[in-house]
Amino acid sequence: MKKSIAKNYIYNLIYQMLTILLPLITTPYLSRVLGAEAIGIYGYTLSIVAYFILFGTLGISMYGQREIAYLQNDKVKKTKTFWEIIIIRTITLGISIFLFYFLFGRSGEYSFYYRILIVQLIANLFDISWFFQGIEEFDKTVIRNLIVKALGLILIFTVIKTQDDLWKYFAILVASELIGNVTLWMYLPKYLERIKIKNLEFKKHLKPTISLFLPQIAIQIYTVLDKTMIGKITNDMVEVGYYEQAQKVVRAALIIITALQAVMNSRIANAYSRNDKTEVKESLTKSFNFVWFLGVPMMLGLIAVGPKLVPWYYGEGFEGVTNILIATSPILIAIGLNGVTGIQYLVQTGKQNIFTKSVTIGAITNVVLNIILINIFKGVGAAIASVLAELTIFAIQLRYFKEQFSIFEILKLSTKCFISGIVMFAAVSLLVHFMQVSMLNTLIQVTVGAAIYILILIVLKYKFLKDLHNQILQGIKDRFGGKIKNAKN
Repeated sequence: MKKSIAKNYIYNLIYQMLTILLPLITTPYLSRVLGAEAIGIYGYTLSIVAYFILFGTLGISMYGQREIAYLQNDKVKKTKTFWEIIIIRTITLGISIFLFYFLFGRSGEYSFYYRILIVQLIANLFDISWFFQGIEEFDKTVIRNLIVKALGLILIFTVIKTQDDLWKYFAILVASELIGNVTLWMYLPKYLERIKIKNLEFKKHLKPTISLFLPQIAIQIYTVLDKTMIGKITNDMVEVGYYEQAQKVVRAALIIITALQAVMNSRIANAYSRNDKTEVKESLTKSFNFVWFLGVPMMLGLIAVGPKLVPWYYGEGFEGVTNILIATSPILIAIGLNGVTGIQYLVQTGKQNIFTKSVTIGAITNVVLNIILINIFKGVGAAIASVLAELTIFAIQLRYFKEQFSIFEILKLSTKCFISGIVMFAAVSLLVHFMQVSMLNTLIQVTVGAAIYILILIVLKYKFLKDLHNQILQGIKDRFGGKIKNAKN
């Protein structure tokens, strides 16, 4: 039975939002308790451990999801592939943990924090969310995350009271991730068969995972290296703190846009394995529409409300976040589009070499621009460099995507969204100008903006909005309809 895209999107959205919800909710509190410098230390050290997580996981999450999606209906092969991938992941992460401790955990300015972050590397050993994404069972990851993140949220507000509690913040986050990943294993027996270890052939997965590892390196360069370079070039952890806080808001918005990606990855991979070109095209069209539908109002909304959002949300001492937030906002659309052309199409259809080429060029572009722009504009320069790098990647990928869509077709899908978005932006900007700084006023501005945006799309008869509405209703019906029917009987 084909699983509902809407239902899986809702589940994956919840899952992805939970991974960012804890820091997003706690940001106003932590900004005031820990301060910009401590937040900068957190962002900087986290950027370092991210490189070792990258090495330890290779391209396994992306590759594993795709391979499991190919084998959805073959339990034996699916089981064999799962354990083969797990063996590779265990070996590479084991090496990564050893190197991380040897290089950073033994001594140094932030060695105490690095030793705590070793737990995060261990947590990645148990991360099998890619398996459940591959079989399109997104509800399993949501339940365990909901409980674990809620406990983490409570601990942050009850345990962290002063600047000296930064280490406790690290401990709560890494422990939450470890517990959440371990509990997911309890669902596995239902989906796997018993197999003999001697039948496993993990070596055959090395080449394709490494081929996906290379673009992951490039992606990491312009998603993590920004903070490392700001810290090294400016030698100012406060500036890193500004950048880290701005990224939290943008990442939260980006997760809403890209949550559909994991769902469509499996759908497109499975359709491609069946040579169903029609379904591949339809899935890509839905994805583009979704990016424009959410990306346009979110980008324009952040630009409009940013100047009044930052003062009450972050508190005193974080004024530098505003310009970085505004400069970063276009990346919502750029990454959304790249997710469709690159990960959803090129990777899922076996064209990862082209994907690797595009993100490698994008990474080089980002590093060069970072060196130039961070020296001039600090955190704002890093934000501009990231946006330009993503646009470079999109331009390169379009060359190999034209058999599916032309640039004109992609841009045409955005027309009504931009018309509605511009009207919304004008109205919200007017409200922002006349209203004082407060949480309530920001909520009013966002609510009014969303209402105007949707209303104009209805007037313009935006077909995707109606399709999305029907998909969501169908997803709710699929999820709860059976239970209601059984209750009546």
